Amino acid sequence: MMTEARRFQGKVVLITGAASGFGRRAAERFAGEGANLVLGDIQDHALEVTAEMARKAGAKVVTRVTNVTSAAAVEALVRAAVETFGRLDIALNNAGIAHGSVKIQDTDDALMRKMLDVNVMGVFHGLKAQIPVMEKQGSGVILNTASVAGITGAPLLGAYAAAKHAVIGLTKTAAAETARKGVRVNAICPAFAETPMLTDALIHKDASKEEALARLVQAVPMRRPGTADEIVQAMLWICSPENSFMTGHALVLDGGLTAL
Repeated sequence: MMTEARRFQGKVVLITGAASGFGRRAAERFAGEGANLVLGDIQDHALEVTAEMARKAGAKVVTRVTNVTSAAAVEALVRAAVETFGRLDIALNNAGIAHGSVKIQDTDDALMRKMLDVNVMGVFHGLKAQIPVMEKQGSGVILNTASVAGITGAPLLGAYAAAKHAVIGLTKTAAAETARKGVRVNAICPAFAETPMLTDALIHKDASKEEALARLVQAVPMRRPGTADEIVQAMLWICSPENSFMTGHALVLDGGLTAL
């Protein structure tokens, strides 16, 4: 049985949104378990910081500045994996953005389009580029970062919720289409977690971080946000070669929020 410390030895792992948050921590963890990495993000300097952290953990790393709203950019990232390492074993379509609190009737078209362009089209472009490579290999794992807002309603986050519901729809459809080709496709659905996206986009500017977090987690039975480590631990489990019968699933990590 494979030891957890080297579950991903020699595997090629692609991560979008790798410059911070879940993407950065996932890069570190995969590197620590033996993977080689292909990392993409729109933030070039922060991306290189992640890459250096992964190299120190022992990984071979390729980086590409990647705007996931561009099909060509996402295709280039996948092509870099194949040209450098000869294959693509795991892909995390993790890049995403959120928005501040706004009612649906006050949400303008530009905000809705931005949410769909990054959060939905980014995943769509990833799936289109990654699936043919993995089907040709006869194996592969794709994990899309959705949200608990893709499972439930999300008052004041309508555009974000719409986008994350779409990510889950793409995930389930892709899983059904690829299951006989040796490819697994799943989604992870965190509730509030302490990442730069939370602090930058979801916290009200008229309150301290502590006050804002307390307000955000009032409906969470655990009364706290998740940590990046907690979410990334689940990501690695979903992608683990020992987790071979799970596909088309949207795994919720929410401190009990959807239990109510």
